[in-house]
Amino acid sequence: MFGVPSSNCIDAKDNKKVHAFTNFIIKCRAAGKSSGGALYFFHILLQWGRERSALGGTGMKWYAIGKTLTPLDRAPESGAAVVLLNSDELAHETALPGLEAVLHHTPSARDAHVCKAEVRSNCLSGTLALPRGRRDGTRLCCGYLVTKDRVVLVDDGEMAEPYLKHIVKEKRLIENSVGRFLYDFFELLIARDLHRLEEIEDRATALEDRVLAGELEEFSTPMSELRKETMAWYRYYSQLDDVACELRENENGYFSDEECGLFRLFEERVIRLREESQLLREYCTQIQSLFQSEIDIRQNRIMQILTIVTTIFLPLTLLVGWYGMNFSGMPELHWKYGYPAIILVSIAVVVLSLWVCKKKKFW
Repeated sequence: MFGVPSSNCIDAKDNKKVHAFTNFIIKCRAAGKSSGGALYFFHILLQWGRERSALGGTGMKWYAIGKTLTPLDRAPESGAAVVLLNSDELAHETALPGLEAVLHHTPSARDAHVCKAEVRSNCLSGTLALPRGRRDGTRLCCGYLVTKDRVVLVDDGEMAEPYLKHIVKEKRLIENSVGRFLYDFFELLIARDLHRLEEIEDRATALEDRVLAGELEEFSTPMSELRKETMAWYRYYSQLDDVACELRENENGYFSDEECGLFRLFEERVIRLREESQLLREYCTQIQSLFQSEIDIRQNRIMQILTIVTTIFLPLTLLVGWYGMNFSGMPELHWKYGYPAIILVSIAVVVLSLWVCKKKKFW
């Protein structure tokens, strides 16, 4: 059995945690369970967490840019590298190896609302904001900074890390090049976007089929969501095109001609995706117009029915008004066949009106 640490081993910062855990231990003892090992393990966890925080945070990760991307335990002493950290770590870091003069230019993920790239004399920085989000509804965003041999990614919501793991897993050749790494990273950003746009198109097609089938109920809400989504994708590709253009122009001279050619290919793919999103926007507009046309057709049918009913009963209204005057000189009022005659005239008027409407193809 492990020994239970004394209270001197745990500082005041963790008193609340220890108090809560001690209550749990007391309950365990009451149940006849051993607790010394559990408290010792909890103490070790607290020490490990404090030591890891002192080394620069729990989420900071380094990757060496060699022939492939390689995870590291600490910052490399030389060579190109990628560092992944969150906004809190960025706020507490004053400098990182190789980034002492430029780290303060790195935007945090909290400030990332659009895709942009800003060129400075000694670095290239910007933000990325994807139109898709996590399950809690928040958008996937990150900030980045690029120098000749360093790339900083600031990510609070696990946006960038899956792409880094993908590059590591596939052992993609990045050939000791920051530019080649950036090309692979941005390519992964849009790798499945065409499938996502096709899914949006399928939803729009299903909505169009519902309209054509006359199912007009509950149309506005999904249509509004589709229009907002397609607009977000179009805006995203427009901004990403500007980022690709900044990378291709290579104002800092960080990239080779071959890498600038790769960024040109990336820019062309982004432009094609933007055109696809624009087509989706127009398609949604057409579906909205189709829905409005179906509503107008329904209203026209209702007005047509009301018009026919009015046409039929207008002569009958005239008869009622005419003989409702009750003048003493009206012979039909005292004629014993007057009532049956009015019935026959009314029936004849209705039949004649229906025949005329049918002949004119009013329905």
